Amino acid sequence: MIDSLSYIGFTSPNATEWTSFGPEVLGLEVVPPGPDGAVRLRLDAAAHRIAIHPGSTDDLAYLGWAVADPGALADAVASLEATGIEVHSGDRELAAARAVEGIAWFHDPFGFRHELSHGQRRATEPFEPGRPMDGFVTGDGGLGHAVLFVPDLAEAERFYIDVLGFRLSDAVEDGVSIRFLHCNSRHHSLAFVAVPGMVGMHHLMLEVGSLDDVGAAYDIVNERHLPLAMTLGRHTNDRMTSFYVRTPSGFEIEYGYGGALVDVSQPWEAVTYDSGSSWGHKPPAERLFPGIIRPAETSA
Repeated sequence: MIDSLSYIGFTSPNATEWTSFGPEVLGLEVVPPGPDGAVRLRLDAAAHRIAIHPGSTDDLAYLGWAVADPGALADAVASLEATGIEVHSGDRELAAARAVEGIAWFHDPFGFRHELSHGQRRATEPFEPGRPMDGFVTGDGGLGHAVLFVPDLAEAERFYIDVLGFRLSDAVEDGVSIRFLHCNSRHHSLAFVAVPGMVGMHHLMLEVGSLDDVGAAYDIVNERHLPLAMTLGRHTNDRMTSFYVRTPSGFEIEYGYGGALVDVSQPWEAVTYDSGSSWGHKPPAERLFPGIIRPAETSA
């Protein structure tokens, strides 16, 4: 059903801080704002992939998932509606705001808004990073990956795997339960952490073109005394060498290099790891409360 994580949007009272944080720290390119004043950020040929909308609270506004074409979008909508999910057709205004040709959206069981779209528009000018770097790894793997907090592990597995069609890459059980899901050759485009009674957004991963890019960004973060959520380290499952920095909008950016790929042409055996990292990824002395997290809404 889904080909990749195409774009993502947040709300934040600190949206304007991304006009410096995005290019100077992360190397993203700031492009003209959205109709509501959203800060829009490029990292490849796409018109934009990240949007930070002005808002009263820090929150994940939507996850944008790419499908192949209008037929694939119609099939996805029909498949979702057959499971009882209410799917809304996006109008031209919404499609223009997201820089896509066609779009539909729905909410999952945890309240996250998901948008399905095709025809992501490309910019007329080449991507220009906000500082010297080797660029970002996107292509068929999409934007990167998003990691969510969910209150119910079994329900999340049922919905994201059985309904949306993601495939399990592997799992980590090290005091918390984490599941990693792929929809293309990127090791995971979506992951979720089970936190009973809570829901939210932990981090967005951006993969860069060289280990030097990671080191340069790590130096900038430390020189500016920006809050680190986890130090430089390497993950056990996707082999990503990365660090986690707190953004102006409350969630983390994992900034990494060298992520493992899944051979989608072959059967994939999911395994469970007892640690998320083989080295590093240590919390700072003054540990940050992770990401954007709030009590899950419960039905009466």
